[in-house]
Amino acid sequence: MADSLVIVESPAKAKTIGKYLGSKFIVKASMGHVRDLPKSQIGVDVENDFDPKYITIRGKGSVLKELKDARKKVKKVYLAADPDREGEAIAWHLAHALDVQEGEMCRVVFNEITKQAVKDAFKTPRQINMDLVNAQQARRILDRLVGYKISPLLWKKVKKGLSAGRVQSVAVKIIIDRENEISEFTPEEYWSITAQLTINGTTFEAKFNQLNGEKKELHSEDDVNEVLAAIADAAFEVTEIKERERLRHPAAPFTTSSLQQEAARKLNFRAAKTMSVAQQLYEGIDLGKEGTVGLITYMRTDSTRIAVSAQEEIREYITGRYGADFIPEEPRQYTKKNANAQDAHEAIRPTSAVRDPESVKEYMSRDQFRLYKLVWERFAASQMASAVLDTLSVDVTAGPANFRAAGSKVRFPGFMKVYVEGNDDGKEEGEKFLPPLAKGDKLQKEAVEPKQHFTQPPPRYTEARLVKTLEELGIGRPSTYAPTLETIQKRGYVAIEEKKFMPTELGELIIEQMEEFFPEILDPEFTAHMEQDLDHVGEGQEDWVQVLHDFYQSFEKRLEVAEEEMKEIEIEDEVSDEICDKCGRHMVYKLGRFGKFLACSGFPDCRNTKPIIKDIGVPCPTCHEGHVVERRSKKGRVFYGCDRYPECDFVSWDRPSLKPCPVCNSMMVEKRNKQGVKLQCTKCDHTEMVEENDNEAVELD
Repeated sequence: MADSLVIVESPAKAKTIGKYLGSKFIVKASMGHVRDLPKSQIGVDVENDFDPKYITIRGKGSVLKELKDARKKVKKVYLAADPDREGEAIAWHLAHALDVQEGEMCRVVFNEITKQAVKDAFKTPRQINMDLVNAQQARRILDRLVGYKISPLLWKKVKKGLSAGRVQSVAVKIIIDRENEISEFTPEEYWSITAQLTINGTTFEAKFNQLNGEKKELHSEDDVNEVLAAIADAAFEVTEIKERERLRHPAAPFTTSSLQQEAARKLNFRAAKTMSVAQQLYEGIDLGKEGTVGLITYMRTDSTRIAVSAQEEIREYITGRYGADFIPEEPRQYTKKNANAQDAHEAIRPTSAVRDPESVKEYMSRDQFRLYKLVWERFAASQMASAVLDTLSVDVTAGPANFRAAGSKVRFPGFMKVYVEGNDDGKEEGEKFLPPLAKGDKLQKEAVEPKQHFTQPPPRYTEARLVKTLEELGIGRPSTYAPTLETIQKRGYVAIEEKKFMPTELGELIIEQMEEFFPEILDPEFTAHMEQDLDHVGEGQEDWVQVLHDFYQSFEKRLEVAEEEMKEIEIEDEVSDEICDKCGRHMVYKLGRFGKFLACSGFPDCRNTKPIIKDIGVPCPTCHEGHVVERRSKKGRVFYGCDRYPECDFVSWDRPSLKPCPVCNSMMVEKRNKQGVKLQCTKCDHTEMVEENDNEAVELD
């Protein structure tokens, strides 16, 4: 007979833990929170120290009944929700619902779901940490006050269905500010001069650097002509060679933020998908004879700490597989990158270093394997030796002008043998070779190529860039990034075009109103300060009620002013030339989660909608009668199909090219990789790179 009840959040976690604990334990899942503030009302008594009115979440009655029935059959209850504030709050709500006495040693936490970690955790249960619970309560109430006080105002003054949120509003403001930077940006002209030089049959490039011993910026064609005239009859000669050794160090193991960024860059995962797959890896994967095992440590963390036992295990693995040269003398330690980091848990790492990706690949889905491989490789690389690169800088003189060529080669790969961190440009550092050169070498000039460029505005935010920015500003915490990005899209405040965030007219309108009446809500410093206050509550340094009082004192005054002074705004739909094929009325442009679409102006009498079709100017390769148009799937992913669908069923995830294959005359499609864009034939093996425009773009970060 079982004598203890263990409650976790999910069935998958329950299944894994149940196998480790044996028959003396009943393991049940609460399916997340069982109590929350009511949806139909604010649920917070502002006049009585912000006393929250919790109710059982709709649909959770049967879950609670099952847990209460199980509670009657046992002597002891253990609450094993996730090891963060959210998990602590879930445990506290469950304790209330199941009459677990205050002060009882009922809380069990573990950073990884492995047999040893779980058994060790049950040896040292503790009380529910009320500081962490109060920090979570304060956040929940704070967000409820902002959302339920400002949203009705926006409904009344602007449009029904709108909402405002503490963190989401700042995220939208950041996206709008970037869009304003882009629209206000003035391109500046600049030029470069590249010399194609040959020695002993090998050609290499050197870039113009100086004129008459001074650095010279090439702002115009006149500047370029001055240099070209100065070197017209000059001979090119090597005048100086500098060789040096450069160490390249590995990146720290993953935090929640860096995992989301790298998964976006390397796997093309949205933040929400990354966290969903990571949750599966954390809760456990069935590894056949080995049983169900949690493969990674807890995935909501801002720490880069690594347990000593994990360091020892991976060092032993690296030594055995790659050799002793591939580990540093001492295990690597990583300090907190962000001053606001709570550092409550370890970094995200494999629960066992010897469980390398290939050894468990057969038991996982494709997405699970790819994310696990990313986590394993990043962790392994973080504990490996630095790479050693030999760099070569060569100065070449041509009359009064100086040109410079640079090369590098990897002398010792170190951590790069396993993993190299990506970046937002999608380009990884590679080797660049120069031929053997010596001071005094005469070089053959093959060509001197001037090229015009224009500076480019700062780039729009990708999910990876936005998560990085939110983290750097101290806005939100690891658990908030993914839901924040999902929310601002669902609300229609931003849209995604070519994997980049763009603000919508609705988003700009909402932020404009909030900037006027609630500027502190949109102030990153204010929001970051609130996060720090919540952290201090969790650490027992501040009283949660006082934090809410301090916020609400000025917020309430802002609400009163907004109620009186905010003007009513009527948003009129933009009418299109498209006629509804069901009722004959004009269709209007509407904004959805994935951008604009057409809807009948007769709504709600007529609910007809249509996607906005973009013709890409390529004839359909299947029926030869229609044209290829850009469409979106139900999940918002762009694909290409014939405009005669359903008569013609041509479809492609890759953008078709107007240029036919020069080998077999079949359709070619665009493929993007780290080197740029290439065209690939859909029938034969022919591929070719897309030529760059002569007016190259330079991205300014």
